[in-house]
Amino acid sequence: MTARELARPHTDPTPIFELFRGNFATELLTVAVAHFNVFGRLADAPRSEAELRVELQLQERPATVLFTALRAMGLLSRSEHGQLALTDLSREHLVPGAPFDVGSYLTLAARSPGVLEMAERLRSNHPATSGPVTEEGVAFVYREGIDSAMEREETARTLTLSLAGRARNVAPVLAEAFPLSGCRTLLDVGGGSGLYSIAYLQRHPDLTAIVWDRPEVLKVAHELAETHGVADRLECRSGDMFTDPVPHGADAVLLSNILHDWDIPECKSVIARLADALAPGRKLLIHDVFLNDAMDGPLPVALYSASLFSLTEGRAYSAGEYRQWLIEAGFDPGPIVPTLAHCGVLPAARIS
Repeated sequence: MTARELARPHTDPTPIFELFRGNFATELLTVAVAHFNVFGRLADAPRSEAELRVELQLQERPATVLFTALRAMGLLSRSEHGQLALTDLSREHLVPGAPFDVGSYLTLAARSPGVLEMAERLRSNHPATSGPVTEEGVAFVYREGIDSAMEREETARTLTLSLAGRARNVAPVLAEAFPLSGCRTLLDVGGGSGLYSIAYLQRHPDLTAIVWDRPEVLKVAHELAETHGVADRLECRSGDMFTDPVPHGADAVLLSNILHDWDIPECKSVIARLADALAPGRKLLIHDVFLNDAMDGPLPVALYSASLFSLTEGRAYSAGEYRQWLIEAGFDPGPIVPTLAHCGVLPAARIS
């Protein structure tokens, strides 16, 4: 069988992902108006984020998702004292009783299933655990104590191949945008379908890779490695990134769209564990979406963050947040290199 090359797409699929996640704009905006009265609460004066969180009875993660999205929509801003404030747009059109208030129009969607689900997710700070799973849902997350579909052969295959649709587009762009010249071994943590490793293996004939994931997921990675002619250089190794010993000897470690599934303590734990397994000078690559450091956009990433929040234990993080965790773990982070579909790679070298 002739090996199949992973080639970059001729067209950019990013607009398709934006359209797919557009429902989260409706849900967050309607929740803010009809369920939390965010704009009415800020009508008299700006408030600190902490104050508003307490009043809305929201924990930090859901509050960050909601306020970031509203800022990205141009409906909230930060005052010179760092407080949340209304913008001219929201003051004129979303304060209850204002002459040009359109909030009552938005409340027409207040009882729609998606809006009610979002309100519940924000209040509870727990991802959805029942019903159909779409994109990066709870079923995609494995950790001891979680009933994960990634432990069952049929669902693991279905979900892994579903996520492979995005990876098939993005992986060759990552391998081209951030080559691994001089690297001998790549460790792909939570590598899923293995397509990111496969793209790198096709670009670098002397490279070997380890895809570290759950056993049922690795069956798909092995099949795809054979299809793409790199099975002799790709090792599928079963493991749990939170508890099992990290495979040693890699020159570079890749975390592609992994950390956004987890809350901050888990993200910091994984980065620290990988730091312990890397020799000085070796690289950790965080390939993901990134909010800006002001936490007010970009809007497509803020909406993706709402998707992640609803279906996983994580959210989208800013480059500044990642850099802080990397520095704490003994890395020297570099500049982000854009790839595709709002993603980019943040490289960091182990220094201590």
